[in-house]
Amino acid sequence: MTALFKLKSPYKPSGDQPEAIDKLISNFESGTKEQILLGATGTGKTFTIANIIEKMGKKTLVLAHNKTLAGQLYGELKSLFPENRVEYFISYYDYFQPEAYVVSSDTYIEKDSSINDEIDELRHSAVASLLTREDVIVVASVSCIYGIGDPDDYKKATIFLRVGEEYGRNNLLNKLIELTYERNDIDFKRGSFRVRGDAIEIILANEASQGIRVSFFGDEIDDIILFDPLTGVSKERTTFVTIFPATLFMANKDKMKESIRRIKNELADQIHFFQGNNQLLEAQRIEMRTKYDIEMLEEIGFTSGIENYSRHIALREAGETPATLIDFFGDDYLMVIDESHVTIPQVRGMYFGDRSRKENLVNFGFRLPSALDNRPLQFDEFQARQDKVIYLSATPGPYELERNLPIVEQIIRPTYLLDPEITIKPTVGQIDDLYFEIKKRIEKNQRVLVTTLTIKMSEDLTRHFKELGLKVAYLHSEVKSLERTTILRALRLGKYDVLIGINLLREGLDLPEVGLVAILDADKQGFLRSERSLIQTIGRAARNIDGTVIMYADTISESMQKAIDETNRRRSIQTKYNETHHVTPTQVVKDIRDDISIKGVITDKDLDNLKLDKKQKEKELKRLDTLMRQAAKDLDFEKAMEIRDLIFELKADE
Repeated sequence: MTALFKLKSPYKPSGDQPEAIDKLISNFESGTKEQILLGATGTGKTFTIANIIEKMGKKTLVLAHNKTLAGQLYGELKSLFPENRVEYFISYYDYFQPEAYVVSSDTYIEKDSSINDEIDELRHSAVASLLTREDVIVVASVSCIYGIGDPDDYKKATIFLRVGEEYGRNNLLNKLIELTYERNDIDFKRGSFRVRGDAIEIILANEASQGIRVSFFGDEIDDIILFDPLTGVSKERTTFVTIFPATLFMANKDKMKESIRRIKNELADQIHFFQGNNQLLEAQRIEMRTKYDIEMLEEIGFTSGIENYSRHIALREAGETPATLIDFFGDDYLMVIDESHVTIPQVRGMYFGDRSRKENLVNFGFRLPSALDNRPLQFDEFQARQDKVIYLSATPGPYELERNLPIVEQIIRPTYLLDPEITIKPTVGQIDDLYFEIKKRIEKNQRVLVTTLTIKMSEDLTRHFKELGLKVAYLHSEVKSLERTTILRALRLGKYDVLIGINLLREGLDLPEVGLVAILDADKQGFLRSERSLIQTIGRAARNIDGTVIMYADTISESMQKAIDETNRRRSIQTKYNETHHVTPTQVVKDIRDDISIKGVITDKDLDNLKLDKKQKEKELKRLDTLMRQAAKDLDFEKAMEIRDLIFELKADE
């Protein structure tokens, strides 16, 4: 039997990766449905998961807690599986202001959004791949638990064309319009079609780089040619083609009639409710808005905000679970929840945050009550849709640990680096001591991360070290993305020796040059000094061969002790492995990517005085927009999102 997935890599599993891979697969084969992969920082957890995907041969959903992490995982898995379908499914909004009503100020905020066309294409591509292939990996953000169209409706709406088939030119035109394709003879783009005599040219919603030319002889399909939409040059002939809908919210004509009938009935009930409670303004408001939407649905089968009627379009009952991307995977698939200690709480909280906003819209006549069913999954619904699950984290959360799931550890790094040594020092004289420790690292051409508990402490410490002649930068929540990426790059290049911040756990801090992590006030209680936060912070020094951690504290808190014990346990395992196998740790080497900045390289002075006049700003916005779109087309979504943040910041300064 030919393997579904083909992993391409110059590396083979090493360290304790082989043992982790075998154990995870063995557990699944013996009937285990959920398990934890506890992987220390830098142990190659993604490579382990890739090997499991190859060996298990199942459709796989990789769930990440934000777009940046999803982009990184997508890039890694796509390079590891070049012959398979690796897809990307995140929110397609570059900018999104949800519809809302603020009661206190009587302010209605209309939905405002900017859709990223490339990401929308990839969403369609993911759904199409899941329906047509088995060798599919989808990397998704937690937005994938939001309701989308019903898989059955999507499948039934799909058009299958074959050369020699009696189909009819006009019939195809009508079908394309039903699938919400736009006829456009001038601006030929994704999700549109144009007519050339007996030939119809189509650009699919899920693949903008390729056009389909369907030629008819009478009612018979005479020829199907794939061509380049830009040049019009034919690529190849084919005998069969599949055309997927241009929207994920699909319903056939008969079903749409029933949907509209249900919407009208709900509207009548809601008007009656408002009038009975003397809410005449709300009654008028809901009547005007909903009747307009009904007219659009009757005429073209689509309306802006159609997702608010998704319950009726799918003919579901009130409160019934909506269809999501997960439903397209079927019953036999693998789910990998990356950074599960963060991702699981996000999944838990999404339903309630969404509902509180929509309840105001319903109560004040902006939406019908059925809009509440356009929602993310509740957590129990999410659990019910799981099949085989791997919770992936260096510090699993309470949800995973309290359920006594099997824990498979991956402690040995492919570089054989050890977890950093931890030293505890008193707070008396800590600043002077830290200064001399920093000087030692500078002599070794290493960088230092310092984490404090308060903004004031970070600012004061940054000022103090600058006065002492250190090259130091301050990273905090108000630092814009432009400055953030520039500071991190400057740290790696050695323009800064020290980075000071409150929370240094955010993504983007994979810094092999960091030889020392200093934790001030390590014994204080709170989120930033919890066991998990301390372990994650300690991990920032785990990519350097000389990595060490200093905790400044007067007592050893319970969280400190647990973090120290866990680090020492891992270090002991790593040391024993290295001695047994006669291997030597090697330093991690990571390329320093080019900076994304306004007008080239940003200097320290520029960070404080970044001023552009209106004409310069318009020119810069245009340039950045071009760069962002190119990055998206190149599938470098991490870079695209960084550029997008710069655009937002420039616009915000207007």
